[in-house]
Amino acid sequence: MTDKIVVLVTTKGVAEAKKISRALVGEKLAACANVVSSVRSIYRWEGKVVEGMECLVIIKTTRIRFDEVRACVERLHSYSMPEVIALPIVDGAPTLLSWIADSTGTPLD
Repeated sequence: MTDKIVVLVTTKGVAEAKKISRALVGEKLAACANVVSSVRSIYRWEGKVVEGMECLVIIKTTRIRFDEVRACVERLHSYSMPEVIALPIVDGAPTLLSWIADSTGTPLD
């Protein structure tokens, strides 16, 4: 197990996804953010099943940065309850894991 994580965030559109991604990378809270421009989301909201198109942002960062990542997303996001989910990176190429640590200013584990 590493201290690296992938964070998933959905947004209402590409512009919002790019704004959040640029802020996270610019503030060294994330090494990388991939914007997947079109995902169909089906979810329960206010007692109803809703379906719509969203963007998915896939963020590579470290556990130590997660609270800051979440705060940044919540600050810039248009949703009242944005999705911010962290998944562990169990293992990975050593050079990639080092790059994530270096890019976010966190020590290697």
